[in-house]
Amino acid sequence: MQYHPQIQFEPAETIQRFQEKKLAETLAYIGAKSPFYKELFEKETIDISKIKNIEDLQGVPTTDKTDLQLRNNDFCCVPPEKIIDIVTTSGTLGEPVIFGLTENDLQRLSYNERLSFDTVGLTKNDILQLMTTIDRRFMAGLAYFLGARELGMGICRVGNGIPELQWDTIKRIHPTAAMVVPSFICKLIDYAIQENIDYRNASLRKFVCIGEALRKPDFSYNTLGEKIIEQWGNISLYSTYASTEMQTSFTECAAGKGGHLQPELIIAEFLDVEGNPVKPGEEGEVTITTLGIEAMPLLRFRTGDIVVHHTEPCACGRNTVRLSSVTGRKGQMVKFKGTTLYPPALYDIIDSIPEVVNYVVEVFHNELGTDEILIRIGTNQKSEQLEKHIKAIFRAKIRVAPSIVFESIDYINAIQFPQTKRKSVKFIDRRE
Repeated sequence: MQYHPQIQFEPAETIQRFQEKKLAETLAYIGAKSPFYKELFEKETIDISKIKNIEDLQGVPTTDKTDLQLRNNDFCCVPPEKIIDIVTTSGTLGEPVIFGLTENDLQRLSYNERLSFDTVGLTKNDILQLMTTIDRRFMAGLAYFLGARELGMGICRVGNGIPELQWDTIKRIHPTAAMVVPSFICKLIDYAIQENIDYRNASLRKFVCIGEALRKPDFSYNTLGEKIIEQWGNISLYSTYASTEMQTSFTECAAGKGGHLQPELIIAEFLDVEGNPVKPGEEGEVTITTLGIEAMPLLRFRTGDIVVHHTEPCACGRNTVRLSSVTGRKGQMVKFKGTTLYPPALYDIIDSIPEVVNYVVEVFHNELGTDEILIRIGTNQKSEQLEKHIKAIFRAKIRVAPSIVFESIDYINAIQFPQTKRKSVKFIDRRE
């Protein structure tokens, strides 16, 4: 596959024409190779030759995680012997889905992550400390390694957790950047304070963050982002958003105004609950069409992630669509006492309370069948007064207050970081 990294800096009209050419190639490929999409096109009497532009895609039904779960193998476009790497989705909203990658797909994945590192300003002169897992069937960890390798960066694969080992690595190797879940940065700071480590003068200056939001939809830092910047000082935080299904990243540049789409690798639509496009600045579900994937390409796949998108040119010179942090996941929406909530809104409030060390949010149905929220909080300052204080903050911010239960910090930590999960757990959905 021939790549064109400069396309992201071209005018929006040029980018769209480029994508439409790629779209025609993708449609021809899946129409010939994908059992699932061949059946869909026949059933819906869709003539893919008439899909000339991105807007024409609205005539094609969307697919979602349920389709992948029920018909996993029917999405594969290559014979088994061409699959050389096998991963699964995280299973956050259901059973994990298997994804196979060919040699071409791994090369594309490597290129994608190189573009991601380019976007945040990393170069071959940087050393990247990988604070995320590269095993456990996790696509992203491999992508980070491959992208750093293609860029020519040094990389140290430390894995997730273990602050002591992370700081020993920082002391010995002097990395300049890290791939990390942002709440773990707080744990690094806490450990450094306990051990009298001069973390503010450490070699790490750039953190590329996954899995948790750092910014509000208006791009200002949320509570977690503010806390990290205030505590560490002279560092830069960059969010990157991706999923196994899209095999593509949306990464922030130095302007910090949203994750940039890569026109060579993906087409993104943003849809309301009825499947209609939303305007820039409005919340919509990320719906993607992958470009250049050989084994398991997807057409109009609804990710379940809700974001706000922007189309005006960025200060960095890119003219690509930009995405806010994920404001919520469609399957995690909670209707609590007449208020519609997504977990990130709850996280932002809890993260602002200094007495809270860690927490998990549980949602379940009460005897009436409506949603209830229970927040288990790990703290060293358990008291009725603190419970009333936390509930008062919730009422002031979102007009309703969930139930609060205090637990030991170690108990919550065990829930947040189970051995069988590759992502930290903050949200537990017990609804039937």
